[in-house]
Amino acid sequence: MWKEKDNKLVRTFKFKDFVEAFGFITKVAIHAEKMNHHPNWSNVYNTVEIELTTHDEGNTITEKDRELAAKIDELV
Repeated sequence: MWKEKDNKLVRTFKFKDFVEAFGFITKVAIHAEKMNHHPNWSNVYNTVEIELTTHDEGNTITEKDRELAAKIDELV
C-alpha cells in the first residue's frame, strides 16, 4: 500500500529473489519512460523501495505520481 511521507508517495515491494525484483524494476521503467515521470528507487536483493514525487511542481505529490503508482500496482 502506498503511503504519503515527506511530500512523496512511498512503497516497499518484496519479491522471491533478485531476478524477480529486477524484472519488476524493468517493467516499471518502461511505464515511467512512457510517462516521462521517473521514480526515485533502490533495490537490495529482493526488495525494491520506490518514492514518487513531482520535481517540476516543487517536490510534491501530484496526479502524475498517483497515476504512476496505479500503473505500478498493476504490475505486482
